[in-house]
Formats: sequence, C-alpha cells, structure tokens
Amino acid sequence: MKVVVLGAGVVGIASAWYLARAGHEVTVLDRQAEAGLETSFANGGQISVSHAEPWANPTAPLQMLQWLGREDAPLLFRPRADLDQWLWGARFLIECLPARARRNTEAAFALASYSRDCLRALRRETGIHYDESERGILHIYTARGLLEHAHKEAALLRARGFDVAIKSADECVGIEPALAHAKAKLYGGVYAVSDESGDAHLFTQRLAALAREQGVQIRFNVSVNRIELDAGRVSRVVIDDEVGIEESVRADAFVVALGSYSRFALRNIGISLPIYPVKGYSITIALEPGDEAPSVSLTDHERKIVISRLGDRLRVAGTAELAGYDTEINEVRCQALVRRCFELFPNAGKPDAAQYWTGLRPATPSNLPIIGRTRFPNLYLNTGHGTLGWTMACGAGQALADIVCAKMPAPNFRFLGVERN
Repeated sequence: MKVVVLGAGVVGIASAWYLARAGHEVTVLDRQAEAGLETSFANGGQISVSHAEPWANPTAPLQMLQWLGREDAPLLFRPRADLDQWLWGARFLIECLPARARRNTEAAFALASYSRDCLRALRRETGIHYDESERGILHIYTARGLLEHAHKEAALLRARGFDVAIKSADECVGIEPALAHAKAKLYGGVYAVSDESGDAHLFTQRLAALAREQGVQIRFNVSVNRIELDAGRVSRVVIDDEVGIEESVRADAFVVALGSYSRFALRNIGISLPIYPVKGYSITIALEPGDEAPSVSLTDHERKIVISRLGDRLRVAGTAELAGYDTEINEVRCQALVRRCFELFPNAGKPDAAQYWTGLRPATPSNLPIIGRTRFPNLYLNTGHGTLGWTMACGAGQALADIVCAKMPAPNFRFLGVERN
C-alpha cells in the first residue's frame, strides 16, 4: 500500500521505518527542515523501561499541591482560560486512582519492554549509532522517604522480570564515580542494569537516512492544512508544499504522528484526542577532557530530572509545565536544572555555557499513547507518548506497522481497533 505518515519525529520516523520494512510505499511529511527538530530534539536521552510508571499515580495530586506557587517546581500547573487544559487536568486526576494507575502502569511497562527489544533488534540489523549507552540507568535518592518508596517499586519491578537492584550510597558511587562529590547527599539508589540511553535526535536523523535507503520519501518544509474524507475514508491530505503552494497528497492509508499537534490535524474530521502539551526543559553542556561528568545515565527522583552522557555532551532534562502551546523558554526552570546538575557534579563542564531548550510532550491523562486504527478504516494514530516517546518509539512503530498489515501486535497494550481474544 501507499502510506503517508504525518510527522518526522522519533515516533513518525520509526513508524515509517517499520512500515517500509513491511513492504509498504511510504511518504513522510513534516513542517520542519529536518527530522527530529521538535520534541525529539533535546530530550533526556533515556530508554527507561524501569521507570515507565505514568505521572498519573496516587502520589501525584499531593505532590502537585506541595509544588503550587513554585516557579521551579518539577510539575507546574499554570492555569489558563483554556477548557482543554481543565478537562485534561480533571481526567488526569481520575487516572491517578489506584486501580487505573495500576492498569496504566502494566500497559506502559508492556509497551516499553517490547520497544527496548525492538530497538536492540534494529541496532543489530542496521548497526545504527546514536551516542548510545547500554550501561543501565542509576536512580538516585536524596530524600529518605522517596528511597523507601523506591524499595517497594523495585520489588514490583523484579516481580515483572526486570533486573533492578537496591544500592547503598557507596555502591552508587561505585557504579558512577562522578557522584563522589554528592555522596553526602545520597541515601541510596536503584540500579536498572538493562535500561539504556542515547541521543533521540541523532537516532531519528540516522534512522530517517536509513529509511530513505529503503525507499521512504521524506518531504520537509511542508505543512498539513487539513485531512479530507470521502465515503467514510480519508481520501487525501491537503498540504502547503515546499514553496507554499497548496497540494493534495493521496494514499491508501494515513498515519498521524504529529505529537502535541495531532489533535489539530484531526479536529476537522470529528476526531477528538485527549492530548495536551506538557512542556519540558533541558540543558546541554559541552564536555572537555578532564571534566568530571557522569557516564552512567541517572534519574534524580527528588527533582524529577534525568542526566545522560551523550558522547562529549551532558544532557540534563526534566520538569513538566502545563501552559498550553507556549514554547518560550523559562530561564528560571532552566537555571534550576543547571543548579541541580552542578550540586551533584561540580566539575561537569561550564555552567555558564549550558544551552537551554524546551519542547512540548504530547501527553494523555493516563500517560499512555494512542496507537492504532480510528473509526475511519484507513486512518491510523501513533501519538500521545508524553515523556516516553523515545522509550516507546520503536515498539510503537512496529506495533503500528503490524496493525496496518492487519496483524496482531505483540505487546499486551490496548491498541485502537484491535480486539484480543
């Protein structure tokens, strides 16, 4: 079939790759000049299967109340005269109920685990490199209460078959010697040996190049104006082409992978998605010989940030801000990342040279992505991955390709239009 994929982020490019490998003729459309220039550009870099628990869990409402009024809070709700924001917030609170949180957590782990396996298979098949590291993720705790909760979570993870181990402060420093300066702050950690990290932007660009070698056509600098229907099916996508002239693009099937903007592309055909942008921030620090930066990817649970070594750069990312589609950089939040980084790693490069970035994560209230076939039989979705787009990208792309091919996807996840026996 001819398949058009809307979106060239990590999820869109992964979808295109697996669709092409399944034998389809694939075209990707994106408004940017290159692949992976929006949410995939400067995220935290973690393939974090061990920490796929959704933000929507029973502890979240109390934490949000404690953070109210703090401009540097890990999770900041910035109220707006925006009905979508308030509806999303209400649904988020419902998903924090224990039974729903457990169900969502199981689904997230299933897809994340499958995705990690798909990524490893792709790496073996293609030899793709993206500043990847297979040294695991070390979760560090500078608050005793959080560590006690982590002990319970680690037991649940081991019951699911994950290789995680509780570590003392000394053992954390043994795993990551750069933590020696912060040892006095540490109560301990949890080491997820089988997790990974890598540069999502570099991966997206290199997978796009490999996809082109497989015959995928990727058109940049084109904007989607609308999706049009005929006889209960999508007949075409109307775009502004590379020089701004309106053009119709026709295909047998269409995949929407536009992240936070997916819902705008679908509104005119009556599909409403429970997706709201959750603004995240990161800083990137160039490293020089002699800098004492970590080489093992870390998650700092007190501040809700991740720290990943990407070649000769250090990426520090985190925080979540519900502020609509605002993409302006809030320097207070970026400076909070800088301060925490150099509290832990005082010799990790030059703080004044940190590069700031912000991006909009496409989040659903449950934090589970929306993947599968819509009520229009040739229209498919692969969006809403929230903070786990990089973690879930390959698995979501493979599963989406299976659904397009009328096959049952492997992971135990609630895909749209898929009925399991």
